[in-house]
Amino acid sequence: MKSVLKGVYLALSMSVASAAAQAADLTMFHSWSNESEISALNVFVDALKAKGHTIKELAVPHEQSGAGGPIVALVIAGTPPNIFLTGNADVYRDIRDRGLGQTVGEHFDKIGATEKFPPAVREAIKVDGEVRKIPSGIHIDGMIYYNMEVAKAAGVDPTSWTSFDEMFADMEAVKAAGYNFMAMGGNTFQAGYLFHALMAGIGGPDVYNKFYRVDEGGKPDETVFEDEGLRDAIEAFRRITAQADEGWVNRQWNESTNTVISGKTLMHFHGDWMKGQWKASGKVLGQDYNCINLPGTKALSVTVDSMGILGGDPVSPEQMEAEFELASIAVDPVKNAEFASFKGSTPVRVDAPEDKLDACNRLVLDSLAKDDFWVLNPFYISDSDWINSVWNTMFTFQGDPSMTTDDAIAMLKDEYDAIFN
Repeated sequence: MKSVLKGVYLALSMSVASAAAQAADLTMFHSWSNESEISALNVFVDALKAKGHTIKELAVPHEQSGAGGPIVALVIAGTPPNIFLTGNADVYRDIRDRGLGQTVGEHFDKIGATEKFPPAVREAIKVDGEVRKIPSGIHIDGMIYYNMEVAKAAGVDPTSWTSFDEMFADMEAVKAAGYNFMAMGGNTFQAGYLFHALMAGIGGPDVYNKFYRVDEGGKPDETVFEDEGLRDAIEAFRRITAQADEGWVNRQWNESTNTVISGKTLMHFHGDWMKGQWKASGKVLGQDYNCINLPGTKALSVTVDSMGILGGDPVSPEQMEAEFELASIAVDPVKNAEFASFKGSTPVRVDAPEDKLDACNRLVLDSLAKDDFWVLNPFYISDSDWINSVWNTMFTFQGDPSMTTDDAIAMLKDEYDAIFN
């Protein structure tokens, strides 16, 4: 199948060069809904529409998108989307194995984009060694964004923290000043992302990869359950979730961020897509808010927002041509920087216009340039059933203060045995 699809790509490349593009009708699946996400997505959608194409959006709420399952459900139903937003490697494998996948690495080589991607992006867009994802933005799964006015009123300086313990040493001062310490939400997505960000930051890259990355046999390294780094990450998770304010249950991530933007809470440790919410609220970086890595962090977990395109028999030549046009638009340095300005992401190309980068973008790029200071989001390196089990375990742990660290590890081991043994 790989050679057939590559042949299709080369034929289309020749037709693109020799003939004017023809309008095509496309469908796009995504689970984005808030202001920053839609504004960013429309940068690509509007550019594609400007070429004469029509796009029908198939949008579902984020919490219903699961691990990308609705995409595969559409494929099974015989209505596969032409463009699908997901980074989950298992979804790309499933679509590929049904003869509907499409590689894009040859296209990126041809237009000179590959060499401009940072190493983390080049690694994240591969599925089993082949480039099948179109990168749209770099995100760090756990950064701290804080309200500068609240910090000043509480008499604390987050930029002075050098460790997790130093950060928590200021909690009582913040509470005494009348503010919540750290924003907290209530669903499995937030619990899962908080945990794997802490696994990277507190446990470190070796423990993180033992816990998530599957080996040639398809399993993570189960010796990780005896590792002190796992225990440290779970205990850090408990310290953060134990200080949650009333009302955290069922609070979505953007609502959690809004408690910081509105001045009720000092900070939020979450994916740096938070920046899109700050900007959408008219707030100014360096004046109203600032960003830092988790104090003392050992590593950062990296998400590369990505899209896939459909291949195979259902795709007409006009649609395939339009799909590759989208790929070119998404990685164009100017369009990608414009997308990042709305989404809160960092551009995927190192040659993005310098005037489009802010201080948080530069912190991300400087951090990713350090050796052994980044790991890939679990969805790029692990098993979807295992990830979902970890999310459910940690959300249960968050909601049940009586559970101990030993209880959480025992529950994770039971889930591991059920899935892999």
